[in-house]
Amino acid sequence: MLAPVDDVVAWGESLDSLLECKTGQLVFEEFLRTEYSEENLLFWLACEDYKKITSDTEMTVAAKRIYTEFVQVDAPRQINIDFVTREEIAENISQPSPNSFDRAQRLIYGLMENNCYPRFLKSEIYQALLEQSEQQ
Repeated sequence: MLAPVDDVVAWGESLDSLLECKTGQLVFEEFLRTEYSEENLLFWLACEDYKKITSDTEMTVAAKRIYTEFVQVDAPRQINIDFVTREEIAENISQPSPNSFDRAQRLIYGLMENNCYPRFLKSEIYQALLEQSEQQ
């Protein structure tokens, strides 16, 4: 997968630069899959989409889907968040708001930024792309 030089270099500058780029998201997801932690990125992206929903009905459906897939205990892609945050989401899931997942999303972002992202920058996947882009 070839990515523009500027993009690949920018991904090394911040997690935000990486997440703002569709190709960056895909490469990062591929890396996270090797660490069995792609649920973090998938949850974060689901929250980003969730925040764009304007219809109450759609919001309720999306909130329940995110809760079932990522938040509830034993969810297929359960994210690593504290009990209090998990409970807070569970209590508000029947009446979701645009901010229902903000706290959990911040926690997961922090986890990615402090743990996964530094490892991504050192990974063979990223280093190979960086090398490729320097040769373009």
